[in-house]
Amino acid sequence: MKKFLSVFILAAVLLMSAEAGAQTKIGYIRIDDMVASMPETAKIDSILEKYQNDSINPRYAQIVSLYQYKDSVYRDSVKPAPPAVKKQIEEELPSLIYQIQNWQQIVNQAIEARQNELLAPIYRKVFDAVKAVAKEKGYTHTMTKEALLVAPDADDIIGLVANKLKVSLPKPK
Repeated sequence: MKKFLSVFILAAVLLMSAEAGAQTKIGYIRIDDMVASMPETAKIDSILEKYQNDSINPRYAQIVSLYQYKDSVYRDSVKPAPPAVKKQIEEELPSLIYQIQNWQQIVNQAIEARQNELLAPIYRKVFDAVKAVAKEKGYTHTMTKEALLVAPDADDIIGLVANKLKVSLPKPK
C-alpha cells in the first residue's frame, strides 16, 4: 500500500509539472538591437552633434574666456584689484580650473544625459510593442537575450516586435 501511494504521488507530481510547463511560454529579445533599428534612432546622432556644437562647445569657450579674464585681473600688477575682488576671484578660480581640466568628463555626462532623454520615448515604444506581442502570442515571460545562455531561435520575438512597429530589421551577418 505504501509503495502504491508513493507511485501515485510521483505520478501526480509529474502530471502537474508537465501541465505547469505547458502553460509557460518564454520569449526573448535584444531590446538594444530593436531600438537601433528604429528610424527615430538614426536622427539622434545628428541631434547630439548639433547639441554639442550649439550648447557644449560655446560653454567651454565661455569658461576658458572667463578663466583667462579673472586670472589676468588677479595677476595684474599694473592696476591691482582691490583685496575684496582678489578674494572673490581666488574663490572662483578653482571651480573654473576644475571645469577646464575635467571638461571631457563633463561633456560625456552631458551628452549621455541628452542621449538618454532622446532615447527614452523610443525605448518606451519598443517596450510597449514587446508587451503587446507577448500578450498576442501568449508569452508568459519575455526576457532580454543576454539573460539566457541557451535559447531556441523560435522564441526570439524581435521579428514579431519589428512587424508590430512596422520596422525592417537589418539582415543577420
